[in-house]
Amino acid sequence: MFTPTVPQHVLPPVTVRDLPDAPVSKWRLIGPGLVGAGVGLASGEFILWPYIASQVGLVFIWGALIGIVTQWFLNMEIERYTLATGETALTGFSRFWKHWGAVFVVMTLLSNLWPGWVTTSATMVTYLTGGNVRFIAIGMLLVIALGLTLAPVIYTMLERVIFVKIALVVTLIVVAVLFAINADAWVALGRGLTVDASLPVPPLEFALLMGAIAYAGAGGGQNLCQSNWIRDKGLGMGHYVPRLVSPVTGHEEAASSTGFQFAPTKENLARWRAWWRFANVEQASTFAVVSFVTIALMSMLAYSTVFGKEGLANSIGFLKVEGEALQATVGAWFGVLFWVIGALSLFASAMGIVDYTSRLASDVLKTVYLRDRPISVNRVYFIVVWAMALVGIAVLLAGFDQPLILLVLSACFAAAMMFVYSILLIVLNRRALPGPIKVRSYRLAALVWSVAFFGSLTVLTLLQQAQKLFG
Repeated sequence: MFTPTVPQHVLPPVTVRDLPDAPVSKWRLIGPGLVGAGVGLASGEFILWPYIASQVGLVFIWGALIGIVTQWFLNMEIERYTLATGETALTGFSRFWKHWGAVFVVMTLLSNLWPGWVTTSATMVTYLTGGNVRFIAIGMLLVIALGLTLAPVIYTMLERVIFVKIALVVTLIVVAVLFAINADAWVALGRGLTVDASLPVPPLEFALLMGAIAYAGAGGGQNLCQSNWIRDKGLGMGHYVPRLVSPVTGHEEAASSTGFQFAPTKENLARWRAWWRFANVEQASTFAVVSFVTIALMSMLAYSTVFGKEGLANSIGFLKVEGEALQATVGAWFGVLFWVIGALSLFASAMGIVDYTSRLASDVLKTVYLRDRPISVNRVYFIVVWAMALVGIAVLLAGFDQPLILLVLSACFAAAMMFVYSILLIVLNRRALPGPIKVRSYRLAALVWSVAFFGSLTVLTLLQQAQKLFG
């Protein structure tokens, strides 16, 4: 008789159940990687990386590649546990110590409660129509909260929004390649990945470069939400877990807050290999490729238009200057297109940020702290979404703004999170899974690299900031 290896001393034991068959046609399962890339195409891709390119060219583009490849390995280890158990990585962490999930939720909330992720979109709207950033952002927060809490199946709605966003970004990129990105930018990209690759400190601060790497692709709590997204898509053991639905318009299903584990029989391991191959390809061809191509081409667009321009502000105002440069070099229509697609893309990212923060919080609250209470995870999600929206509205009404430096600090905080959960993923996927599917070999080495990489970046940045404050 098979005895589950998932730890049971903190949360209830998992149920033994066969892994479901992977479908023959997998097209309908593509999506979590694109959602991850689409939500991640936010301030990093539209502000930080283009700003870096405007200051030092493309000599640091290699940092984006390293950040994305590292995050691909992280995402796959986050997905490994969920594919095998139907539980999120945060639930897995909480099995070792009850409050691990809460630690990451609090860190994610501290990174995202300040509504800079929505004011960036609102600011780009003002480049097109004028108006008050604060009230536009408040309207956006209300639309986001209504959209996320009234959609019958929340993941399906989010996936459709992100698919539209990616289509818009692809449109912008195609037009940029045809009309705006010059030959010098293509040469600079190739050299930035090879002979000219460098760490440009100075003139740029190390904290800014760390933030760019941490936000290349996703970063911080967003990576952890890959568990939730693949589970709602029905991948692996997530097939047995009901999807998150609106408590107003959806159909709620009763379900255990903990997951399953399959016996490592010949049949189950064959199914596992099919799921694992698909999950790797899906993440590589969507999350990794879309993220790097977008960063590279948005950086090339900035290099082609504003590189070397005097007086560029280290703020979102940089996007206004870039749009005006596009109007001058290509035509008024392209500057408008740039701002329209930028505003819509950043709005979709804002929706994704509220979703993944609320998913992580509601999953941990229900699974660990409200397990025996008569409230569904759907209702907890509803409450957290509206709490985030109302806190954001209160911050905006109080008149606070978020300069780029706070985005940079948030990115540094994301790197610290990734340092800690890289360690926990090693423990989780070595100790909680059967021998044939536990992490090993080069994937284990990649997690060790992630620990060393994000740990070093975090420590060096803290030392640099401490020196500025006290020295």
